[in-house]
Amino acid sequence: MRFSPFRLSIIAVVLALGVGGATAQTQRVVPESKAQVQLSFAPIVRQTAGAVVNVYASRSVRRQNTAMEEYFRRFFGEDTPGVPRGRSQSSLGSGVIVDPAGLVITNNHVIENMNEVKVALADRREFEADIVLRDPRTDIAVLRLKGATNLQAVELGDSEALQVGDIVLAIGNPFGVGQTVTQGIVSALARTQVGISDYQFFIQTDAAINPGNSGGALIDMNGRVVGINTAIYSRSGGSIGIGFAVPSSMVRVVLNSAKGGAQNVVRPWIGARLQPVDGDIATGLGLERPTGVLVTSVYEKGPAAEAGLKRGDVILAVDGQPVDNPDSFGYRFTLKGTQGQAPVTVLRGGKQSTLQVRLMPPPEVPPRDPVRGRTRTPFAGATLVNISPAVADELQIDVADEGVVIADLDERSVAGSIGFEKGDLIVAINGERVPSTKEAERLIDRAGGYWEITVNRGGRVFTTVLGR
Repeated sequence: MRFSPFRLSIIAVVLALGVGGATAQTQRVVPESKAQVQLSFAPIVRQTAGAVVNVYASRSVRRQNTAMEEYFRRFFGEDTPGVPRGRSQSSLGSGVIVDPAGLVITNNHVIENMNEVKVALADRREFEADIVLRDPRTDIAVLRLKGATNLQAVELGDSEALQVGDIVLAIGNPFGVGQTVTQGIVSALARTQVGISDYQFFIQTDAAINPGNSGGALIDMNGRVVGINTAIYSRSGGSIGIGFAVPSSMVRVVLNSAKGGAQNVVRPWIGARLQPVDGDIATGLGLERPTGVLVTSVYEKGPAAEAGLKRGDVILAVDGQPVDNPDSFGYRFTLKGTQGQAPVTVLRGGKQSTLQVRLMPPPEVPPRDPVRGRTRTPFAGATLVNISPAVADELQIDVADEGVVIADLDERSVAGSIGFEKGDLIVAINGERVPSTKEAERLIDRAGGYWEITVNRGGRVFTTVLGR
C-alpha cells in the first residue's frame, strides 16, 4: 500500500428544521423511522458548495537548449517559431472561500513551486489569485482572489468537537470532473502515523476523496468546515475509503497568521527534545501502558527549562488534552499560540504535577548572517546560516549551541550534486571547527583545491573528501 497525498452525527433533527438552527452541541440521535433515513443533505450542500472552488496552478519551466536549438537562438532570435524554449507544469486541486473578501484555503502541495494560480468558482467565474501564505509544515496555503468581493464564504467549525461516527460531507473537484459531494463518517481522530506533513494530527474519513479533492472542504452537519481534505491511503491512487483532512483548528492558526500579514506561521517553542513512550520505556518508568511523550533533553535557555521540565519527565497532557506522541504534542502546543502560558501535565518519579510553560516563538539568536556558497567550491548553490532555535525549528533539526547549517540548497547545483542536503550541519572544514558563517567564509576562502568537510545529518556524522 502507499499514501497518495496528491501533492494530493448521525442524522439529527436539524436536517428537518434547516441548518441555521444548529449548534455545536446538537444532540446526536439514531434514525427511528424510514422518513428520517430519507432526509436529505441538500440544505447543507446549498449552504456550503458555493464556497468550494477549483484551484488551477501552473508554471513555465525553462529547459537547457540542445546544440541545434542554441544555433537557432543565436542566429534567428530568442522566440524563433518551432523552437520550444520551455515546458509548462500544472496542478489541479480544490479550495474553500473562508472570507467574503476573497481569502481561500487550499493545500500547499496544490500550489507548491507554482507561480500562476487561478481559481474557478462554482458559478464558473474565474479569478487570478495571489499566494498570501504557504505553510508546508501543515500543507496549508492561503490565497487572495484579485478583484473579488462579497463572495459566498463558509465558516470554519470546531474540529475539537468532532466525534468518531459523526457524519461529514467532502466537497471538491475529483479528477477534474467538476464539483462533487460525497458523504461518509469520521472514521478516526488524531491520526499521527500518516507521514504527510510535519504536524500530523489528521481527521480520517471514509467519505470518498480522490485526486483533485486536495484543498477541498470536509463539512460537518452544522454546515461548517471542520477539515481541509489532504490525502488518501490507496493501492491504486483512487479512493478506498481512507482519507485524511487537516483539522480546522490547525487551519485557523495558518489563516490567522495570513490575516495578520505574517510571511510565515510562527509557532510556540518549548525548547526540549521529545520522543514517544514505547512499551519498554513505559515498563522502565512504572507506567501501566505507553502514554505521553518522554523529555530526552532540555535546551538550557528555553521555556521548558524555565518551567522546570527535566530530562526523563513524561508529558501527559497540554491544557488538559492528552498527548501520546511528539506529533500530538506539537499539535496541541501549537494551538496555544505564542503568548501567555500553557499548563503542561508532567509525570516525574511516579507523581503528576502541572507546570506553566511560557509560550514564545523560537528566538533567532544568533542572527542568521547568511553566506551563499561561491562558485568553484563544494558549497556552490548552498546557503549557510548560523543555527539558532528559530532556524532549527524551521528546518526541523536539533538545536545546537553554535554552528552553521545549510538552510537552502539548489539540488541542481554543485553542492546538490555532491550530496549535501538542506538541514546539514557543517561541523568542520579541513579539520577546523565551524562555529559561525563568518568563520565558514574564512575557511572556504583559504581551502584551495582540497576539501575535507565533516557533516552532522540527523545525528549521523560523516566526512566527505574532495580534491587532490
